[in-house]
Amino acid sequence: MKYVLGVVALSFALFFSACGNGEQSKQTLVVGATPVPASEILEFAKPLLAKQGVDMRVQVFTDYVMPDVALDDKSTDANLYQHKPYMEAQNAQRGFKLVSLAPVYVVPLGFYSKKYTKLEDIPNGADIALPSDSSNLARALILLHDFGVITLKDPSNLASTIESDIVQNPKNLRFQPIEAAALPRALPTLDGAVINANYALQAGMSIKEAFFHENEKSEYVNVLVAREDNQDDDRIIKLKEVLLSKEVADFILEKYKGEILPVGMQQ
Repeated sequence: MKYVLGVVALSFALFFSACGNGEQSKQTLVVGATPVPASEILEFAKPLLAKQGVDMRVQVFTDYVMPDVALDDKSTDANLYQHKPYMEAQNAQRGFKLVSLAPVYVVPLGFYSKKYTKLEDIPNGADIALPSDSSNLARALILLHDFGVITLKDPSNLASTIESDIVQNPKNLRFQPIEAAALPRALPTLDGAVINANYALQAGMSIKEAFFHENEKSEYVNVLVAREDNQDDDRIIKLKEVLLSKEVADFILEKYKGEILPVGMQQ
């Protein structure tokens, strides 16, 4: 009889322990991010989210591809690092089912050079690097069009390419697509490059060094992203509310001094 009671008691203990672990697991949220500024913003948001009962773990990636791969295969629950056109391109190219939940901040794209101090000094036939992923490549071409460096067939086309859409290139610039994270390292060997501000910041560069750059009206706003199957998860909804809070907006303004701009703050 004592043996039976002991087995029953042990079973109950294991049952409640399993329930407790399951509950704890439900309150853990894994969010993918690139190092700057996304992971820094999420780390600031972590204690704010903890007050709502959600323990967030930030998983840092150093490129633009793997965060979405990890989200798709459910290694992570959400991510913060990309703009909506990039997410939509990944969905189309890779068959992902990712959804944009909220705009959080803008990372301006800028034109940089280590060899020259103004655009007029860049010679004919210069080597200019652009981000190689399709959405940021088109974005870079639109930026160059907006500032008169080239002319595009349709500057509103978010899928513009070097081969098909440049109709005028007065300086016969030679464009080299390079993986976005590698652009700051490659810049000294080039005449110029269009670089995402997050990678520029990570390399100790400032948007103030750019010859020209996007502003807060850019369509390329970085968004919180989840999957179709978990977008209504209470933990993710709580994270969205925290990221759109005044506390996070104030942190972005203070931390990045206008290099990164908050958007979408709840009133």
